[in-house]
Amino acid sequence: MITIRSEHARDIKAREALLDDVFGIERHAKTCERLREGRLPVRGLSFISEDDGCLIGTVRLWHVEAGTAGASLILGPLAVAKANRSSGVGARLMRTALRRAAMLGHRSILLVGDVSYYERFGFSANLTQRLCLPGPVDPKRFLGLELETGALFDAIGQVFATGVLNSNHSDVVLHQSASHRSRLMNLAA
Repeated sequence: MITIRSEHARDIKAREALLDDVFGIERHAKTCERLREGRLPVRGLSFISEDDGCLIGTVRLWHVEAGTAGASLILGPLAVAKANRSSGVGARLMRTALRRAAMLGHRSILLVGDVSYYERFGFSANLTQRLCLPGPVDPKRFLGLELETGALFDAIGQVFATGVLNSNHSDVVLHQSASHRSRLMNLAA
């Protein structure tokens, strides 16, 4: 049976393996990673999906400042195991995360992703046209969602990380580096 629950520390290894499998080692070079690295996700806004105890999906949200719009969240990554795609797991994770973010009083959410997937949840590139991320991104894939009407109206400026610093960041980096080295060695073989 597929369930969704809050992420726990014991999920880190399985989550990182899933993200490596879904996005590859290149995921660490993406622009949104600059907003996440060295930071903790928003308390209460990290979810995983399990199928009989096996982690098959993940989504997390992070604190950012969205130019003149002020405090916002950035969503990502959303990942679902290849074997479970098109089963609704991603949509369930998204609805859970959006509902909880609204319940916690957050005003808006940003993300970089596929318009055709995220527009069903209300995301639009029209809300982010004058906001800038700290690196290259296709503007058609930089999307916003207002949880509070007008939260991103006329927003302009740089998006930057504001979340709590992760005191265990070195543990995550070590895990990522070991995974990265292992994959590179396999590619070279």
